[in-house]
Amino acid sequence: MELTDPLWLLLIAAAVPALMGFALAWSCRGRRTAVAKWIRGLLALVLLLVAAVTALFGVSLLGYARLLQDTEVATLSVAQIEAQHFRVELLAPPRAPTRFELRGDEWQLDARVLRWKLPAALAGAPPLYRLERLSGRYRDAAQEREATRSIHPLAEHAFPDLWTLRGQFPQWLEFVDADFGSAAYLPLIDGARYRVSLSPRGGLIAQPADAETQRLLDEGGW
Repeated sequence: MELTDPLWLLLIAAAVPALMGFALAWSCRGRRTAVAKWIRGLLALVLLLVAAVTALFGVSLLGYARLLQDTEVATLSVAQIEAQHFRVELLAPPRAPTRFELRGDEWQLDARVLRWKLPAALAGAPPLYRLERLSGRYRDAAQEREATRSIHPLAEHAFPDLWTLRGQFPQWLEFVDADFGSAAYLPLIDGARYRVSLSPRGGLIAQPADAETQRLLDEGGW
């Protein structure tokens, strides 16, 4: 993680009022009037509260990665087990390669994107993203309603999560444009490999990762 990442900047910003607050609280131990101690104690409390809120906001960004340009976020390799039943290996750094079993005709990858409004956007805060889940889907709507579903969560949720905080306290986090999600899907084909990218505007793009997968898609009419 670079020092320019929002999490680091917020934690550094939280450390300054925290140190000042502790210094003021410590100074109250000296020989001072009751009024002076009360004022210093109040200022120390305010500074510590500011530090706590800033640090809490920073912790709520855990699990999100910066989005500065078209970024490859995942690759998927598909192997068929039986009809409408597949094993998919997902590689989405920094997490280790993980295998999932999906049922259906297509795979779908969902991501959550955090974008910023003023003044954060003016300060150059980059969009952030987090992969949310990998699931299987059926082409037939009736099967989608009735057949066995397969949904695998990918996000390691931090507490508190900024997305949740934005929904609960919109009046305090108006500069966070948190209500944005994106998804991409392509068919589950034995031997296929896919590459998934995310644009700075938050859109997931799924593409074949090699010529053989492109051939399989062409044969399938995609």
